This record gives sequence, structure tokens and C-alpha cells, in this order.
Amino acid sequence: MLDKLPSAPAALLARFAAIVGEKYAITDPQAQTPYVVEMRDLYRGHTPMVLRPGTVAEVSQILKLANETSTPIVPQGGNTGLVGGQIAFNNEIVLSLTRLDRVREVDPGSNTLTCEAGVTLQRAREAAAAVDRLYPQLLPSEGSCTIGGNLSTNAGGTAALAYGVARSHVLGVEVVLADGRILDNLNKLKKDNTGYDLKNLFVGAEGTLGVITAAVLRLVPRPRAVETAFLGLPSAQAALALFAIANDRAAGGVTSFELMTRLGIEMVLRHAAGCRDPLQKLYPWYVLLELSSQSKTGLRELLEEILTEGLNRGLVLDAAIADSLEQAKAFWRLREMFGEVQRHEGGSIKHDVSVPVAAVPDFIAEANAAVAALLPEARPVPFGHLGDGNIHYNVSQPVGADRAEFLARWNEVNAAVFAVVKKFGGSISAEHGVGVMKRDLLPSVKDPVALDLMRKIKHLLDPNNILNPGKVL
Repeated sequence: MLDKLPSAPAALLARFAAIVGEKYAITDPQAQTPYVVEMRDLYRGHTPMVLRPGTVAEVSQILKLANETSTPIVPQGGNTGLVGGQIAFNNEIVLSLTRLDRVREVDPGSNTLTCEAGVTLQRAREAAAAVDRLYPQLLPSEGSCTIGGNLSTNAGGTAALAYGVARSHVLGVEVVLADGRILDNLNKLKKDNTGYDLKNLFVGAEGTLGVITAAVLRLVPRPRAVETAFLGLPSAQAALALFAIANDRAAGGVTSFELMTRLGIEMVLRHAAGCRDPLQKLYPWYVLLELSSQSKTGLRELLEEILTEGLNRGLVLDAAIADSLEQAKAFWRLREMFGEVQRHEGGSIKHDVSVPVAAVPDFIAEANAAVAALLPEARPVPFGHLGDGNIHYNVSQPVGADRAEFLARWNEVNAAVFAVVKKFGGSISAEHGVGVMKRDLLPSVKDPVALDLMRKIKHLLDPNNILNPGKVL
């Protein structure tokens, strides 16, 4: 990280406060807590001021003043990021976009939704549902994460298999540049070849190139039928084979294919209120399979065909099919609580990685062996989106171990796991971004020409390095 910067002078802070009004310029340390402490308490920051603009014009004025005075700014959405990209570590001013929360337009004819950066993912999905459409991004944090944050980190989620990551959903963006200029690229067009596709400079840039203030999002028809099953399997290899069957039979209708270990299920059952095991016996691995269709009939039969073939081939050992929306939600709660409950088991060293789908079982096996060589009693808890190759390879501390001593091995465990990722041609950051957590690792995994281009783009768009300095690069 950067060395801690001196606080901006009081007179300058007063100028920033005047832009948004005293009510929305937060200086009280206690009131700042939701903006400077990451939700897992892994990262804690400090800032002289949190600014909460209510209009794009105010964002423009803030960045113009910041650029003129070389005042660093950390843009922030719902503060749900997992790699520290949204935290002010060095006395930067925090620019919270949660008051930019208008849904500007829903256009079912064009299948688009235009909303501001502070709209939560849940509200965007509800606005789409109100016109019988689906906004297909789906994250466990949907009630608090924001569209601006999702786009800035190019978030993934449990439906990325069928619908793609955040970048796949955006048609146009409105961005305030470092010098305060507003880039108005809010078009609804699926085809527009009038020069460079500038929006994708800012999607996934984690607020280092500009501040996304609004976006045009792509909607899709709402499925007329959804079927959900919770399956017990003998191995990760069996899960991969079952995924191939589901893909072949469902012809694009596999919405989610989530892989889980028994150890993770046990952690959820121990610590998540209201959760219960859907199957009577215990199995080494589990899959949460969801199919969707635009046809109102026939989907249950298709799911049963997939499961029957899986059972006949020994890939599926047991299965429970949801007979109601409530039961489907109960299945999903088991999966969604995986990340949350691990903190109750002590320290957890986390990895958000991706490898080619066909390599997932071998990656898990080799990563497990690498971790066991370092920490024989540690407990790997791999889980996640097998269908798109994104595995959250988390390692929980040995039972009874000292948490601090275990977490002190973070970099060592990272190195072992990332070596296996590299062997399989994967990525050390699949859907959470780079932030500060993985910034210093980029030179070891990124093409040097690509890194050089990234640095040059950063200097071109933010020559005074005011936007999220020290993040990503």
C-alpha cells in the first residue's frame, strides 16, 4: 500500500463539504465506520471525510476539485468488496455513491434498465421483475451490493454460467472522469461500432480510471419454469461428468451448477440458523443444480432424465428435488452461507480462482495436496461455480489452532495454491477483483505487455493518480 498520506487541510475539506452540504460530508469517526471497515473486518481504513453526493453534477465537482488539488479519492458502492479495493487505507477521501439510487428508466421493449450506481442489485432485479423481465446478475449480497460496485469489480455470481459476468450485462455507462468531465455513453444499443468500446475500460477497473455513476443494463425474459435439485456425489470428477450430461441434455438451460464439500455443509449446519441437510445420508461432495426454461412444461421431466442418467452411471448417489419455492430457497441458503460460516471456525485463508472447467477436479486435488504439505491439519473448503470454472478455494485453520498464527501463513498458502492455478492456466482473481489483496501478485501472473498498457491507460485517464491510488496497480 501507499505510505499514509497527510490529511487534507481543513480549508480544503470545507470546500469539498460545501459541494454536497454538511449533512452529507461525514467527519465523525463513529459515523464513518460503515464506510471504512470492510464487512468481514479484514480491512480497516481511515479518512478525513466521507462524501455522499446526491447527483452526478456533485460527483463531477468533487473530482474536478480533487484533480486540481491532487486530493486522492476512494470511490465506494455498498462496501461489500472482498479484496480491499473500496477501503481508504491512506487518508483518502471516501466517495460513497449510495445516494445515487434512482432507477431512471425500465424499457421492456428494448430489454434494458437504466439506473444509477447506488441502486442495489436487489432493487435492480425487482425493477426488472416488475415488467416481467430478469436482470440476471445474482449475488448473496444483493441487498447491499450496488450496481456501480458490481460493474467496477466485474462481479460474477451464481448465474454467470448461463448469463455471464457483470460486463456481459452492461450496454452503456455514464462515467465521471478524474478531471470532472462526464462521459455520457448511456446507449441501449447492442450494435454500435462507432470506434473504441470505451465502457469496458471502466467495467472491472475498480474505480481507478473513472467513477461509474449510471449504467444501461441488459435484461432478459423471465424464465417460465425453474427446477432446483440438491445432489450427493462421490467425487468432484463425478460432478464434472454430471455437468457434461446436464449441458448436453438442457441445451443452455443450466442456470447454476454449484459444487460443495461435505466439510462445508457441516460448517453451515453448525452455524447457520434454520439450515438442515436435504439428504438423509452423508456424501463427500454435493451439487446444487438449477435449470431454467422459457417453456412452462417439461422442465421437471428433463431434470429427472439428467438425474436418472447420473444415478445409472454412479455419478449421483442421492438427490432431492425442490417441490416449492421455499424448498429451493432452503437449498440455496446452504450454498450461500458457505463463505459466511467459515469465520465461526477460526481463520480462513481465501482464494477466488478460476481454471478451465475440465481441470476443476484435478486443480482441487492438487491444491489439497499442496496445502496438506504445508499445513497437514488445515481444512480445505473448496466450493463454487463449477460450471464456469470459478472455485472459491478457502482453507480453514486446524481445529484448536491459534488464529493469528494460522493467518500469518496467508502468503505461503497463497503461493502454493496459486502455483497450482498457474499450472492449469487459470486466474488468481476470478470474480472478486484485485484491490490491494492481489495487487502485488499481478507482475508474476500478468503478461508484461498487458501490465505496461494498463499503467499507460491509468496515466492517460488519471495523470495525477487521484482515483483509488494504490489499488490494482
